[in-house]
Amino acid sequence: MKWRELLRQGLDYLTTYNMTDIELLKTLGSEIEGDLEFSEEVLEKYSRDASLFKVVPHAVVWPKSSADIQIVIMFVREYKLEFPWLSITARAAGTDMTGGAIGEGIILDTTKYMNAESVDIEKLEASVEPGVFFRDFEKETLPNHISLPIYPASKSLAALGGMIMNNCGGEKTLRYGQINNFVNEVVMNLSDGSQYTFKKLNREELDVKLSQTDFEGEIYNKMYSLITENYDVIKNAKPKTSKNSSGYQLWNVYDKEKDTFDLSQLFVGSQGTLGIMSDAKVRLIKTREHKRLVVLFLKEWQGLPDIVNKLLPVGPESMETFDDVTLKLGIRFMPQIAKNLGQSFFSFAIKFLPEVLMGIRMLGLPKLIVLVEIVEDTEEEAILKTKMVKEAMDNMKVLSRVVDTEEESEKYWAMRRESFALLRKSVKTKKTAPFIEDVCVLPKHLPEVLPQIISVLKQYGINVNIAGHAGSGNLHIIPLMDLSDPAEKSKILDVSDKIYEIIIKYGGTITAEHNDGIIRTPYVVDMFGINVYQIFQKTKNIFDPENIFNPGKKVGGTKEYIKDHMAE
Repeated sequence: MKWRELLRQGLDYLTTYNMTDIELLKTLGSEIEGDLEFSEEVLEKYSRDASLFKVVPHAVVWPKSSADIQIVIMFVREYKLEFPWLSITARAAGTDMTGGAIGEGIILDTTKYMNAESVDIEKLEASVEPGVFFRDFEKETLPNHISLPIYPASKSLAALGGMIMNNCGGEKTLRYGQINNFVNEVVMNLSDGSQYTFKKLNREELDVKLSQTDFEGEIYNKMYSLITENYDVIKNAKPKTSKNSSGYQLWNVYDKEKDTFDLSQLFVGSQGTLGIMSDAKVRLIKTREHKRLVVLFLKEWQGLPDIVNKLLPVGPESMETFDDVTLKLGIRFMPQIAKNLGQSFFSFAIKFLPEVLMGIRMLGLPKLIVLVEIVEDTEEEAILKTKMVKEAMDNMKVLSRVVDTEEESEKYWAMRRESFALLRKSVKTKKTAPFIEDVCVLPKHLPEVLPQIISVLKQYGINVNIAGHAGSGNLHIIPLMDLSDPAEKSKILDVSDKIYEIIIKYGGTITAEHNDGIIRTPYVVDMFGINVYQIFQKTKNIFDPENIFNPGKKVGGTKEYIKDHMAE
């Protein structure tokens, strides 16, 4: 059998030796049920996500099923030696701000065909394919008074595959954490071209996996050994912040006290670097019906840390913030926002009369708006917590107002959620440059950290828009830069170096929910240290020894690649 296999491989090599890239891609296109394109127009479109990079792929595939994904994996493995550019980058909605959804090989777009969902109301669980848009998913859950409470600000654009593979957070993470807390299992297509289901296993179930002699058994044995042999190192590496999506979440896999082993937690946040997801089961919750919103108006940034630390013990569901830049954009593009909400401009604009009066009292627009959301099971609980927030702010001499109706609250959330999109579309001379946009520290460190960050930005003459999740100490700092100017581009790595040094010094994370991607992977070793980084490299090698899945993300990325692929 060996000589026949060697002969077959030799004949295959001879027949493909002179194959061109186009011939190769046409061959792949004939083997899948889905679609494959490599036109200049399509490649240009898929060379960008929401990051500051441009990476042109060789082809885009729209798989119809996991069978197509497996065919692509085996195809890449077979021809990678002759065509080194071959790799697979899974992509859902393409809203990634780090460059995680772009690559030089084959882009797998799951939104066209792999968008099935099934909601079990009684079990409070849903099965979702990666291409399911969250906006469509909510149409199935919210009318039944259930929800997946973890979603990004781009909820109207995002898809579940990207949300899971980035370990997204969002405005509800103060109460519910990140999406890894809601993932019960994932179905992954691994580098051997087969499909496997990963979920939490007890000791008996784990022993069965460890006894297997196939590829799945090999994965479990190697990962179990890697984690148990480095257990203390891995546990100590877990960031102390409330959120994190940097590195591989190895600390969430093995629970020594409960003796459970859950590799699904490793895939969440892995950014498609260990395999390609084709399905996931997510936990849902019953929605709390009684809501209040307390809106705080601040004259300066300096007061934010004290407010956050004062209100955390009250237990709000979220504490979101946006600055005057966002507010001005919201006023400027109010007709567009009103249209997106399905409202007339006049009816939407009239809702801002209280803010106009507030501006008169403050002698101008507030520098910062903080949204403190109270969501409880009973009206009495909601009223009590709202009163506690209001009294705390009155004692601190912070201007505030209580919003009782969800309809009026939506104007603020629209401003908050639309901020990045408005900036991308509306600033003519400069572009949004997300590269330090997701730093996170413990809220108690904000008084020291925030002034230092602002000082670095001023030193380099960079104007920014700031929004984010104040209650979690997670700020989204979006620089506005002219990336056609080489001098401006040159600031990006220098500023990253300085700001990440500050964040790491205070025990924070370089990315709370947006992940590493191209822009932060070179800093993962600084974040975790060389020993933990090498464990990450071993993890990558166990699952993907030929480096075919989204290369250069999580491990292996360089600052040179960042410089070479910044778009203008």
